[in-house]
Amino acid sequence: MAGRVALTGGAALKVQFTKMHGAGNDFVVIDNVRQNLRLTPGHIRRIANRQRGIGCDQVLLIAPPDHPEADFSYRIFNADGSPAGQCGNGARCFARFVREQRLSWKKALCVQAPGGLMHLEIEDDGRIRANLGIPAFDPSDIPFDADAESIDYSIDVSGDSHTVGALSMGNPHAVLIVDDIQKAPVESLGAAIESHSRFTDRANVGFMQILNPEEIKLRVFERGAGETLACGTGACAAAVHGIRKGLLNNVVTVHLPGGKLTVTWQGDGAPVWLGGPTASVFDGTITLHNR
Repeated sequence: MAGRVALTGGAALKVQFTKMHGAGNDFVVIDNVRQNLRLTPGHIRRIANRQRGIGCDQVLLIAPPDHPEADFSYRIFNADGSPAGQCGNGARCFARFVREQRLSWKKALCVQAPGGLMHLEIEDDGRIRANLGIPAFDPSDIPFDADAESIDYSIDVSGDSHTVGALSMGNPHAVLIVDDIQKAPVESLGAAIESHSRFTDRANVGFMQILNPEEIKLRVFERGAGETLACGTGACAAAVHGIRKGLLNNVVTVHLPGGKLTVTWQGDGAPVWLGGPTASVFDGTITLHNR
């Protein structure tokens, strides 16, 4: 295919990209349909570095699918170069990207994500909804070290006990309910729980303040990225946890530092839908080297 670029030997690699965000959760989106890139964890860290690279929470790599039902596939990488299983805001930015890049004009897309097939809908007003699948609560599926499934777990951090919800939205999440989101120890406690031994593949850690049965405030310490302005799967995990506890209704507005998202979940066995705005910020090219 014309325009494809491959990394070989010690040659420099010129990567075309688009910087995007969903409610402030920012991404570098790379078209690997018309390019042929093999990026290393070192490349990802360089791209995501806010001082020496482009800067982002995650890097999204879009490619042709392997699955016959999918329109595209995409891979997600955290800022530290590690792979991620799912990203709700990234998925929504993905849908906007393929439309703006004229890779597809479909209003409904089927995407092959690391966690399986995912469905996206582009609404007439430009807002994008992502079906993030059915949440998993079995500890072995999260993964989380526990003898049996429960809505709440007690977890010890430096001698203090904290109550958390644990679930998977295609990636592992811990959810804590707090009285005041501004006073929550997101940086310190978030980092401690992210790497806690009971979360055997680390975790995204959400701090949720319930305003009323239809609204919450949320801050998220993301696995491999630290606190971000927004986290789509974190918003879903928090809303699902609150619904399971009987504290929230089935449609929840989630106020994050970067903006507002909407989560819809009808209960056990149903998929979680995430909606909200997306935006393209700029296009560019970055030169990477094998090091």
